[in-house]
Amino acid sequence: MKLLSLLSTFLKDDQISVNATVLEQHSKDESYHTPHDPDVVVFPRTTEEVTKIMQTANDLEVPVIPFGLGSSLEGHVIPYHGGISIDFQLMNKILEVRPEDFLVRVQPGVTRSQLNKELKKHGLFFTVDPGADATLGGMAATNASGTTSVRYGVMRDQVRDMEVVLADGRIIHTGSMTAKSSSGYHLNGLFVGSEGTLGTFTELTLNVYGIPEATLAGRMVFPSIEKAVTTVTNILHAAIPVARIELVDARSVQQVNKTNETNYLEKPTLFVEFHSNEAGLKQDVSFAKSIAQDNDCEEFIFEQDTKKRALLWEARHNLAYSFSHGSPGKKMMVTDVCVPISELTGAIVDARKAIKTNGLDGALLGHVGDGNYHAIVMIDPTDSEELDRAMKLNQHLVHYALERGGTCTGEHGVGTGKAQYQQKEHGPALGVMKSLKLTLDPKGILNPGKIFCNRSSS
Repeated sequence: MKLLSLLSTFLKDDQISVNATVLEQHSKDESYHTPHDPDVVVFPRTTEEVTKIMQTANDLEVPVIPFGLGSSLEGHVIPYHGGISIDFQLMNKILEVRPEDFLVRVQPGVTRSQLNKELKKHGLFFTVDPGADATLGGMAATNASGTTSVRYGVMRDQVRDMEVVLADGRIIHTGSMTAKSSSGYHLNGLFVGSEGTLGTFTELTLNVYGIPEATLAGRMVFPSIEKAVTTVTNILHAAIPVARIELVDARSVQQVNKTNETNYLEKPTLFVEFHSNEAGLKQDVSFAKSIAQDNDCEEFIFEQDTKKRALLWEARHNLAYSFSHGSPGKKMMVTDVCVPISELTGAIVDARKAIKTNGLDGALLGHVGDGNYHAIVMIDPTDSEELDRAMKLNQHLVHYALERGGTCTGEHGVGTGKAQYQQKEHGPALGVMKSLKLTLDPKGILNPGKIFCNRSSS
């Protein structure tokens, strides 16, 4: 095979694999989408090796699919056209920490927990918290966010600069170390969220933050979803600097209790967290409590103890896995729409009705502080009737969001699962995106079949 022969001229034997198990590991992510093996998996150690991989692939017109940990949820890393899966696990070095500049420079295979362990020595932390211990390269590729985005912003807000290898092997930098710039086009914004369709990331320079003096987390329990979501909007209107504010519905709490052996009230609940100094924290919590009580809050429990806080957020972060482990033989479908805050209550109430109408067992949760919410349903991909009902639910939630000025994906990305909605969401702007793709990847080798497709969104 010519491809393997050329790769072996600059990669060592242990950096190239066609082992069936390794190929299978790189054929899927954590979604319900159908797996497909790559032709070969490579494990580069340097930017120079990535450059040679890209040049080889470009010359042979072979697809290239970047791979982090495979924790994506919309089929982003599935190599439907075969080709080369580039696994970045060996490019996992923290290259530089600049505490005075609140910056860190890393390779793409560094994970979120690995980075925060190192940053803690400097009194710093990295804020983007998608739940999964994803790689930073993967998080940049999908513009990940998570529980802390209401306070600190999403992945795109944290990227100062990236080293990117283009389809033809050219190496570029997309930004600088400065906090702002009016020079040229905003390439950071273009490449973050591009899902490996415009280039391959080999270094990232990221914003980091000082660890807050005091942190307090807790639960607010409400009689209805409407009351819970109204509390969220009231807290935001009051400009209380909440660090996290997450909604879990009664079905979600039921699953948390089952998996974690907790005894939380099985009603709509807000998981919240505040970051501040000691004096400010007391004032913020007192104000939030009064707002919650005005909305008939039934239980208001806060924890400042580190271990108890960790247990609370572990329950929230592991909720999707709780459903997966509790449904053997099924796969998880997680929807991911985002709406303007003013539309949030109606959207979540509508989603609850849609789950029931489609006869599915599903839970609602989300980063409601920024209008992003999810429905989790467990499905048997081999049951065409059940899969059809789940797809109808997903389609309904997307159309509801788009008709109200929202988006089909707040943080999971497009991949293959949301490609069918791109024309409806973007209109003529989608043509501009395709033109950019063609300019940077004229042979179409970069993660083909992702973001763009010809299917109807009806």
